[in-house]
Amino acid sequence: MFKKKPGYIFFMTMTVGNMMKKKLETIHEMASVQQTAKEMNEKNVSSLVVVDANGKPQGIVTERDLARKACINIVPTNAVTNKEIMSSPLITITSDSSPSLAADMMLQHNVRHLLVVDKSTTPIGIITHLTLQEIRNTQMITRIKTRLKRYWNIIYELYSHAISPRYSFDATALLK
Repeated sequence: MFKKKPGYIFFMTMTVGNMMKKKLETIHEMASVQQTAKEMNEKNVSSLVVVDANGKPQGIVTERDLARKACINIVPTNAVTNKEIMSSPLITITSDSSPSLAADMMLQHNVRHLLVVDKSTTPIGIITHLTLQEIRNTQMITRIKTRLKRYWNIIYELYSHAISPRYSFDATALLK
């Protein structure tokens, strides 16, 4: 990504910290999974970080955890706690890491959510596979727009030289 300033062009690399959701939604480890599902619905999130009595992150409960660990059991959802179904330990990534490292970690650990931490390992956000996909799609659209613009410039050049034959023109030079 380029950022233009008068006389300068800076290259800004995309980091996990630029992409993460900064508001961490949490729930207590002893809360029922029924309460967890309600919280996820109200907050429109796909996961909640599970914290202990001191507010320290212990794990994460995702929609997938609810479906695979709580809903398939005969036990009522108000009788099952987050501590029983949460994914633990938390898989973390630093905010200055690259999106490709985040994707690799998700694949390596078979998870869809990573807790983002700062240099002192304090949780500061969360990143999901959907966030990575959105960024990838945006980058692909940008590349397509850039190529289309280049092709339209080539067509314009070809057309303008076809009208005015006094110029010699090598179209292969434009394709580089």
